Amino acid sequence: MKEIAPMIVVVALLMLAVSGVNHADEGRVKQADQAASDRASVKSDRSASEPQGGTSQEKKSKDKWVSLFDGKTLKGWSIPNFGGQGAVSVEDGTIVLELGNDLTGITWKDEKTLPRTNYEISLEAMRVEGSDFFCGLTFPVKDDPCSLIIGGWGGGVCGLSTIDGLDASENDTTYYRPFEKGKWYKIRLRVTDDKISAWIDDKEIVEQDLEGRKISIRFEVELSQPLGIASWQTTAAIRKIRLRRL
Repeated sequence: MKEIAPMIVVVALLMLAVSGVNHADEGRVKQADQAASDRASVKSDRSASEPQGGTSQEKKSKDKWVSLFDGKTLKGWSIPNFGGQGAVSVEDGTIVLELGNDLTGITWKDEKTLPRTNYEISLEAMRVEGSDFFCGLTFPVKDDPCSLIIGGWGGGVCGLSTIDGLDASENDTTYYRPFEKGKWYKIRLRVTDDKISAWIDDKEIVEQDLEGRKISIRFEVELSQPLGIASWQTTAAIRKIRLRRL
């Protein structure tokens, strides 16, 4: 019995040692598993934050709206000599186009900065006095110009001039709605490779396919090219003119 007792003690000590080693190994395994999990999580977060199909800088440059009016001056714009035009001024963050005989407007000077397709333009316009169009927005469509007319032909006709030689009052884009004097209206125009679209206060009023159609403008607004805004026998106010590439 005296010989057996020491052996029992030795076996117990060996079992305790082995148990300690196993616990240490389990701890190291858990630490390694946690580290791997953390690395996978970080990698997943990075993948989620990385843009697909282009760099983040490229997406920002396309999605970013660029202001074309600083709210204080006509920097970047010229005043075309239509003949009989009214005064143009900047007041309280607004461009005022005074009633003329017939057209009054502004034209963007730097054609090189303008896209010819795949872009949007937005602005806010108001009819102050008069009863004809208070926003005639002339814009490029690839190699051709076109105009979006808001409130023409007696005050309520909207549409594109011209499509296949027909004015906004007589082509497929003709749209009628009343406009209140002294009220701001949000206008947005989109030009893509195959379509022209336009909205007033987020309601789509124009959706014109381009395939097989002749796009042009009336001769009266030739001085509005490449990008211009004009009113016809009407005092208009314009603000928040912006452009972005698509």
